[in-house]
Amino acid sequence: MCRHLAYLGPPESPAGLVFGAPHSLRHQSYAPADMRGGGTVNADGFGIAWYTGETPVRYRRASPIWTDHDAPVLTESVRTGAFVAAVRNGTPGMPVSEASVAPFVDGRWSFSHNGMVTGWPGSLAALAGKLPVTDLLTLEAPTDSAVLWALLAERLRAGEDPVRATAELTAKVEAAAPGSRLNFLLTDGTILVATAWTHSLSVRESGGAVVVASEPTGTEPGWVPVPDGHAVVARAGSTEIIPLDADRSALT
Repeated sequence: MCRHLAYLGPPESPAGLVFGAPHSLRHQSYAPADMRGGGTVNADGFGIAWYTGETPVRYRRASPIWTDHDAPVLTESVRTGAFVAAVRNGTPGMPVSEASVAPFVDGRWSFSHNGMVTGWPGSLAALAGKLPVTDLLTLEAPTDSAVLWALLAERLRAGEDPVRATAELTAKVEAAAPGSRLNFLLTDGTILVATAWTHSLSVRESGGAVVVASEPTGTEPGWVPVPDGHAVVARAGSTEIIPLDADRSALT
């Protein structure tokens, strides 16, 4: 599995949560607390995407996050109202490369997947087969996460509601590949959607900001575990936890 986190709120540097916090993402990369049988060390790359305009700026490497001495300096110089960061523990048989590392981006959207699709690749063949051929031919990497992102990005480009699109993708993948771990992070800098599906996720609100993370980044009060089968949906001044199987027919 992997570890990831996302922030939405007043502008701040990603460096604190990613590198400086007591249980920062860097610390989680080599000393995770709740991998739930999905490996022990997240050494197969890392990535950060942040917003200074409408589209994200992204920094990714295939090396372990603790070996990169430029990323802490770079992120300390940034002030942003939204960012996504991830460290990767690649599923056996999948490539270890920069292109395999989250966040994935498309237009204004940034996406991360913490988990795995059971029965890969056969279990996703039918869903992937519905994608435009050009989307399949231009996948960043031959991984389950890249295919999941292609499926979600296609719906977002069509203008679908991001909450509904994310929830319906979770349901379709679970139906095709029961027992998959499908913790997603999705943001465009104004909305943040995070799912908890058979893997750990916590959320904290403070000072108008919301942080969602695979594991709390510290011991400060306010961290709340997200129940399995639920999603966090955050916008400026509003954060809610909703069931992923709720009726979304009223969404536009």
